[in-house]
Amino acid sequence: MTQSHPRISKAVIPAAGLGTRFLPATKATPKEMLPVVDKPAIQYVVEEAVSAGLDDVLMITGRNKRPLEDHFDRNYELESALQKKGDAGRLAKVQESSDLATMHYVRQGDPRGLGHAVLCAAPHVGREPFAVLLGDDLIDPRDPLLARMVEVQEQRGGSVIALMEVAPEQIHLYGCAAVDPTGDADVVKVHDLVEKPAAADAPSNYAIIGRYVLDPHIFDILRKTEPGRGGEIQLTDALQQLAADEKVGGPVHGVVFKGRRYDTGDRGDYLRAIVRLACEREDLGPDFRTWLRSYVAEEM
Repeated sequence: MTQSHPRISKAVIPAAGLGTRFLPATKATPKEMLPVVDKPAIQYVVEEAVSAGLDDVLMITGRNKRPLEDHFDRNYELESALQKKGDAGRLAKVQESSDLATMHYVRQGDPRGLGHAVLCAAPHVGREPFAVLLGDDLIDPRDPLLARMVEVQEQRGGSVIALMEVAPEQIHLYGCAAVDPTGDADVVKVHDLVEKPAAADAPSNYAIIGRYVLDPHIFDILRKTEPGRGGEIQLTDALQQLAADEKVGGPVHGVVFKGRRYDTGDRGDYLRAIVRLACEREDLGPDFRTWLRSYVAEEM
């Protein structure tokens, strides 16, 4: 019989990075606030958490990240101006971000890696399972990855990570999982993890992408985890310990994702994400696709 585990309600979004790959745009603007079409990338991530039933959101921020808080707060002056103009459409868009979720913020004073950023969430999360969403990965809402991960965690306990098959020559860009099959086609059992291995050393082509549902025992391990690759505290190293000893915090499973994912962490992929999403918009897509075909034809 499948065991039922506590319902997850909290999401953690690390957003303390400097965004150096997008300089000079990120000199004064957080990379999470860069627009993907007409909405900042971070809003897509919060919307994903809320759609999976996680409406208590903690954002791990750093210096110069105040615009993140402002975006999810009320802007009474702007709302009043739009209301006086009778612009109900734009007013609704402005109010949407402030009404999405219950937002909390904590600063990661010392940028010591993803593992350390997650550890900053311990006082807020307590001893409950929780989700972690990285802002560089945008998951299409038509492919509800996080909701499936929450479901798997509630059924099987422990922790759940998102996996995606990548070409062998790309595996060095990701954390990589060694897995065994389960009774579910999209769920695997994780028994080892390697952070950014060389192709020859990779145990599989299953790459970890930026979604996690974690057992709170991860905090106990992170407190003792020494800096790893890049001199940072790696979340992958802590998950590896969980996978090696189920008695600590339950098993680690992976949900194999085959849906639509938009990578905004790289400049080229960021541009491709904008084009793909713009093409699919009902209000922009028809005209934009026509222009894009014409532009490509002329350039070729």
